[in-house]
Amino acid sequence: KMLSSGVCTSTVQLPGKVAVVTGANSGIGKETAKELAQRGARVYLACRDVQKGELVAREIQTMTGNQQVLVRKLDLSDTKSVRAFAKDFLAEEKHLHILINNAGVMMCPFSKTADGFEMHMGVNHLGHFLLTHLLLEKLKESAPSRIVNVSSLAHHLGRIHFHNLQGEKFYNASLAYCHSKLANILFTKELARRLKGSGVTTYSVHPGTVQSELVRHSSFMRWMWRLFSFFIKTPQQGAQTSLYCALTEGLEILSGSHFSDCHVAWVSAQARNETIARRLWDVSCDLLGLPVD
Repeated sequence: KMLSSGVCTSTVQLPGKVAVVTGANSGIGKETAKELAQRGARVYLACRDVQKGELVAREIQTMTGNQQVLVRKLDLSDTKSVRAFAKDFLAEEKHLHILINNAGVMMCPFSKTADGFEMHMGVNHLGHFLLTHLLLEKLKESAPSRIVNVSSLAHHLGRIHFHNLQGEKFYNASLAYCHSKLANILFTKELARRLKGSGVTTYSVHPGTVQSELVRHSSFMRWMWRLFSFFIKTPQQGAQTSLYCALTEGLEILSGSHFSDCHVAWVSAQARNETIARRLWDVSCDLLGLPVD
């Protein structure tokens, strides 16, 4: 099931639509951005490495014939960078129809973001939480619009330890990744609850086991990827569920759901816990200096 491949069969075209894809300079993000551009959207590649992003943008422009592929600096490990990206984007664009929160780190040694957050929780959850919050009014104004949060099957091993959210009392790189992926799903569910009736819908996805740069911090995972390369999805295959949730018509009724292989997927008991979801929302707001409502 984990390795099987769903395919987005939507024929929806996107002329006049605006999309933002984080971490779009490689892997799943790059393939997602390429497909959105192919369908005529104006696509922002929001990435940390602008130079690499520019190369990818030119590649996508050449392949799709769509010149509306733009690169903007976004470092999710620094809230100043997130706020600067959002400020510039809002000044530049009148609309935002699709936000794909795709970027992430995986199994990195213990380290902290510029704001003192544990790196997995800071980048994978808090960075995207802040970005989404800052772009939410624009998404509402542009409704119907969609938010897709890339999570993982690994969320099943995750727990939200509010007394150790920054990993200072105990830390395990693999579990820290799992915790942050659980946070993605809890965020999606609580966001869907808060957005009900707004015309903005949100989905979390497990892309599958994908050949990408995400495993660069783990020599064991790189070895496993090579050993089982025949069963590993390509980035193009890995992008299918994100695209399915961004494009498929009639999916609005399933806002807040988790998807894998372009189908609704089962999530852990922790991921279904509304009390934890609401508390995580409030704690995230507090950590980021956002109003708690």
